[in-house]
Amino acid sequence: MTTVQEHYDEHLGPVYAWMVGGTEAAIERGAAELDAIGANPSKGGVAVDLGAGFGMHSIPLARRGFDVVALDSSAVMLGELSRQASGLTIRAICDDLLSFPQHLSTKAELVLCMGDTVTHLPDEEYAERLMATVRESLAVDGRFVITLRDYSAPLTGDGRFIPVRSDENRIFVCFLEYSDTRVRVNDILHQRDGSQWKMTVSSYDKLRIRPKWLDDLFRRSGFAVTRDADASGMLRFVARHA
Repeated sequence: MTTVQEHYDEHLGPVYAWMVGGTEAAIERGAAELDAIGANPSKGGVAVDLGAGFGMHSIPLARRGFDVVALDSSAVMLGELSRQASGLTIRAICDDLLSFPQHLSTKAELVLCMGDTVTHLPDEEYAERLMATVRESLAVDGRFVITLRDYSAPLTGDGRFIPVRSDENRIFVCFLEYSDTRVRVNDILHQRDGSQWKMTVSSYDKLRIRPKWLDDLFRRSGFAVTRDADASGMLRFVARHA
């Protein structure tokens, strides 16, 4: 099993944009998610995108006028972001997510942790530290938004095999294995190599974050939070200073 960073740099990163339907389509979905939360900046507003990847949210944030700090641990993913973000006010930073305050000169108007990034954290203690760090770095009227998949009810049998995407040259399937606190993600990629198919497999663990635990953590950390579901079925938490 690899680390999350190794998994993305060596296995998932090179095909990630294809996996989500193409970069422009993903950026359009990111913009729609921003529309759903009314993410528009005040003059010179700073937004932080934690787990920014190739810029699904960072790019539409910058197009709206935010000064964007985009953090990710994958240099491969951030390289794609930089190629897509020419001319936009985005600082792409390869660093640990907890380090983001070091890259701010003012409090953030908006902090995003989208697309299941929070389940990639090493443990719940890290999530608690991140929550406290965001609260300290968020403007009084700012917002902290998290989206995640709900892994609290495990899939069973054939339901653990999830077809992600396929075309004439690639087939991508995900297989999930559950333990009490984590879900192991096995990403299985078949790619055509001439007349042959080549299979590569990489695995990493995600946290099984319980929605109620996250609700409670927001409130213990001094946030008022609302929860709903986004268009893709992920849970969305929108928090403000209580």
